Amino acid sequence: MTLRRAAAFTAVLALGAATVVTGTASAAATGQAAARCPSGAFCVWTQANFAGERFVFTGDDHEWEAGLAKHDASWVNHAHSGPGAKDHVKVFAGDNLTGRTTICLAPGQAVSMNKEASHRGSSHTFTTDC
Repeated sequence: MTLRRAAAFTAVLALGAATVVTGTASAAATGQAAARCPSGAFCVWTQANFAGERFVFTGDDHEWEAGLAKHDASWVNHAHSGPGAKDHVKVFAGDNLTGRTTICLAPGQAVSMNKEASHRGSSHTFTTDC
């Protein structure tokens, strides 16, 4: 192996190691955000990656307040689960659970960013499935 190839190989290895560390850091950030959402609650942040203002819900909300409506960007569902439990959360584009479902989260699910759902929610409900 020439010196130039060895240097390139070392750079690729370093890049691969950085990618692994980044992936681990991302998983840790998701875990930390989920920890900031209380048990039994559905949490919504106004910025991607669980940043910005956090809103905590323990029940349905048919009309999100102005600071959250159309500003949702990341979500965590910590609803209590069990047979027949309303442990999934559906977010709707319109008030009063109208319009299309922008995102639906299973129990324990955390979504740090979703381009199709971000900044589109206006209300939500706990339900038995997606």
